[in-house]
Amino acid sequence: MSTAAVTDKRPSTLRGASLPKWSPWAIAAGSVAVAAGLGLAAGLHSKVQWGLIAALLFVAGTYGIAARVEGRRQAKDRVATSLVWVAFLLAVVPLVSLVWTTVARGVKVLDVYFLTHSMGIVADSEPGGGIYHAIIGSLEQVGLATAIGAPIGVLTAIYLVEYGRGRLAQAVTFFVDVMTGIPSIVAGLFILSLMLIFHMQPFGFAGSLALAILMMPVVVRSTEEMLKLVPNELREASLALGVPKWRTILKVVLPTSIGGITTGIMLAVARITGETAPVLLLVFGNPFINNNPFEGAQASLPLYIFQQYSAGNDAAFDRAWAASLTLIAFVMILNLVARGIARWKAPKTGR
Repeated sequence: MSTAAVTDKRPSTLRGASLPKWSPWAIAAGSVAVAAGLGLAAGLHSKVQWGLIAALLFVAGTYGIAARVEGRRQAKDRVATSLVWVAFLLAVVPLVSLVWTTVARGVKVLDVYFLTHSMGIVADSEPGGGIYHAIIGSLEQVGLATAIGAPIGVLTAIYLVEYGRGRLAQAVTFFVDVMTGIPSIVAGLFILSLMLIFHMQPFGFAGSLALAILMMPVVVRSTEEMLKLVPNELREASLALGVPKWRTILKVVLPTSIGGITTGIMLAVARITGETAPVLLLVFGNPFINNNPFEGAQASLPLYIFQQYSAGNDAAFDRAWAASLTLIAFVMILNLVARGIARWKAPKTGR
């Protein structure tokens, strides 16, 4: 056998020892088993405590095993990856638990009758009734708030990105940042003060005004970021052809960023859909169907959930969980629609 052949068969020394691909799963399984044993031995009945112990054992075990086999440098990299996975699980587990609990308790009374009937003359302590009046109220209030807040938010973002210079733009940016963090009850109190000044009674459109105030800063921020992502070369090319600036914004900038803008608006809509405090102050709730948001008290899904859960009986609890499941499904549909529109309107890439 030649020396070259022996050299070819010699293993490479540039690649050190490494753990197999299944090692993270094995370490995770071992950590869970040890955590369960420690929990039972110590008398810990909370599964949350078991999970935290398992997470600590997983990170420590990953570092110890990786440091022994692969070295400390690679062990630190694996620990960073392990921390990311632990953080992901800590975020997902409560969400999955929330959705599972809502689905398990909400399907008890969720049916066609529940979705197509109102409470009417059904008392909160009696079984029966539905959320049809609350669905109508939520759709009208959120729809009017979107019709008010979305155009104002988009136009404000266009001003800040395309025209805004000097103190006025700085003041608008400052107040948008302040409005982003205000509690929803403050927006409700602002509209309530105006209603008291003009001696107005609760009605659905008042809730829409408060929701629009909460929606506008979210739309401004998301739209502003999307407009900043549009390359300046596109603007310059349009302006070089003699196209006016307003037409460049309308025909070039907005179509390029329409997917992200639509997603931001949908996310803002999903955010205001679950608001309860402004609706409680301004809309007041109504067990009967009211299709007119400009006259008389109205219901909404968040307010319906609050009122039913406050009733404190089994029938009301079942209706509250079923309404919660409906609200989650509505928000989920909005997010799916936003993702679909963003993908549909995303700029096509190619050579």
